[in-house]
Amino acid sequence: MLSTMQDYPLTIRMILEHGARLFASSEVLTWEGERARRGTFHEVAERSERLAAALRRLGIGEGDRVGTFCWNTQEHLEMYMAVPGMGAVLHTLNLRLFPDQLTYVVNHAEDRVILVDDSLVPLLARVAGDLKTVERFIVVGNGDASALGDTVRYEDLLAAEQPGFAWPDVDERCAAAMCYTTGTTGDPKGVVYSHRSCVLHTLAECAGGALAISEADLILPIVPMFHAMAWGLPYAGWLTGADFLMPARFLQAEPLCKMIAAEHPTFSAAVPTIWNDVLRYAEQNPTDFSSLRSVVCGGSAVPRALMERFQERHGTKIIQGWGMTETSPLAALAIPPKGTPPESEMDWRAKTGRIVGGVELRIVDDAGTVLPWDGASIGEIEVRGPWITGSYYREDAPEKFHDGWLRTGDVGTVNPQGFVQITDRAKDVIKSGGEWISSVELENALMGHPEVVEAAVIGVADDRWQERPLACVVLSGGAKATPEDLHGFLADRVVKWWLPERWAIVPEIPKTSVGKFDKKVLRARLADGALEVVETGER
Repeated sequence: MLSTMQDYPLTIRMILEHGARLFASSEVLTWEGERARRGTFHEVAERSERLAAALRRLGIGEGDRVGTFCWNTQEHLEMYMAVPGMGAVLHTLNLRLFPDQLTYVVNHAEDRVILVDDSLVPLLARVAGDLKTVERFIVVGNGDASALGDTVRYEDLLAAEQPGFAWPDVDERCAAAMCYTTGTTGDPKGVVYSHRSCVLHTLAECAGGALAISEADLILPIVPMFHAMAWGLPYAGWLTGADFLMPARFLQAEPLCKMIAAEHPTFSAAVPTIWNDVLRYAEQNPTDFSSLRSVVCGGSAVPRALMERFQERHGTKIIQGWGMTETSPLAALAIPPKGTPPESEMDWRAKTGRIVGGVELRIVDDAGTVLPWDGASIGEIEVRGPWITGSYYREDAPEKFHDGWLRTGDVGTVNPQGFVQITDRAKDVIKSGGEWISSVELENALMGHPEVVEAAVIGVADDRWQERPLACVVLSGGAKATPEDLHGFLADRVVKWWLPERWAIVPEIPKTSVGKFDKKVLRARLADGALEVVETGER
């Protein structure tokens, strides 16, 4: 027996038209250094129509890839709507990739056009000659673009068109957008999102038990629009009529605090390193964060100390989220369960997160046996669902999938209520004397020290125990803490056999293009003798 429901397509066009019609006066603010320029949803929708018409005139058709090399701006939001809406595929290019990686992803995706912010022209020009399929560069802004040769100006393109583009009917299972993973080994892998997956992910994010985004919000998406579709916020905010505060290239702590104070956003999202920098700046330059009802933090484990300091000093609640490019990315949110007393909330918020509706999760051991949700059994996390990728674009990677489930590479536990606690990445777990040591938990404990800014823990070979932890620590300016002090600080916080005997005080922790700790670089520096290691205690 079939249902009587209409077979209504779930597409980006549906999101675009709903937001434009119901919330025409909602605004998109783009920060320009001292103040923001403004555009209404009506204006953004009309400009999206002009952009789609212009791209069609340039020969872009359904299924063609259109690259974007842009900051978080109104224009980038227009691209988010126009490109998938016309049936083409939005390919958001990571501004922080190494030149060879950027060349690889453009050529692998076969982008035909790239839209680029004028301030980013020098970065793109380094590889322009190696891009095999790109026919045209479209430049946003009036800055010098001569390094790219013959270009077209974005505003000129739009000015030559009329609003009223006839959006095509697109199959909801067709590609809408694509992002490439930013793993630290091998070539980036392409993940292609369908219209259907984007719409379902959007609806899940807006739910009251998730981000609860509404027309009353002003969203500050600090997470780049090239990183896993800005965590879905452009579509979630548009669908619900929330205003946007786009930070453009102003992503340092000082301008972020300035725009928060000036425009009073209610919701924001960024990786932990950003919020760590903002917190340190605000401690020296008092900033009013009272407008922020919620801040989502993800991309890597969020230190409990960071959440506690924000709440104690500014009354701001940070909610930890977990996901990856392959999961669109939302998979779990650390929202405390009902009935949690205030004094216990942080215990739940410090967890990786509770699985959101629409995502299935299991943990398996090395033999592939499914383990119980008992909060104690440790295994690799596998997920599946309507916005979880089932393959990579033009690449076989059977080791990444298991019986229809995505292998995340994260190791952890799940309790009976569905709260995940990641203990490590599979490649980062430290096996000492036959037992696992969680580098994530050690890092979080270390970052609870008042003089520690950042900490990353890697495993090093040990004659007696096979592996032992090496703690690489960044101290705040003027700090006097020694490795012995840090060892003593940890002694009351982790089991004795977890305590690192090897320490390296470093000026900074190397990071990937999306702000995660790059432990591969730390291991390479150790192998090259570039880390000055101090030993404390007995092994």
